Amino acid sequence: MANEIDARLTKLGIVLPVPGAPAANYVPTVTTGKLLFVSGQIPSTAAGPQFIGKLGREFTVEQGREAARLCAINILANIKAALGDLGKVARVVKVVGFVNAVPDFTEPHKVVNGASDLITEVLGDKVGKHARSAVGMGTLPLGVAVEVEAIVEIV
Repeated sequence: MANEIDARLTKLGIVLPVPGAPAANYVPTVTTGKLLFVSGQIPSTAAGPQFIGKLGREFTVEQGREAARLCAINILANIKAALGDLGKVARVVKVVGFVNAVPDFTEPHKVVNGASDLITEVLGDKVGKHARSAVGMGTLPLGVAVEVEAIVEIV
C-alpha cells in the first residue's frame, strides 16, 4: 500500500514537506485508540503562509481549490510524520474545511473539494473517501483563505 501511495505522490509531482512546528499552543496530531486527529492545516510552504485573503474578493473558487489542495498536502505530511508511513491509514474518516470568505460567498464546498480530491487521489477511493464539512468563515489564522483538518483511522 505504501509503495502505491508513494507512486501516486510521485506521479502528481508532490514531495511531502517536513511539517513545521505549531504556531500556537497545540500539537499537530493526537492519536487516541485507532483515530489520528490532524490539527487544522493552512496553505503554507517553506516560504510561509500562502493565499492570504478572502474567497470572493482576492481569490476565485479555483484559486481557493489550490489553497485547499496545499492544506491537504500538509495534512498528508503530518500524517506521515505521526505514523511514519501513509500506508498505515485505514480510512480517512472526516475532513473539515474552513473557508475565509466574503459574507455572500456560497461555494465553500467547491473550494474544499481541492483538499478532498487530492486526499482521495493520493490514498485511493477505498481509504481516501470521507465524510466532510465545508464552512465559510469571517477570518482564519494569519488571514489565509483556507484551513483544513482531518480525522483518520489507523491500522
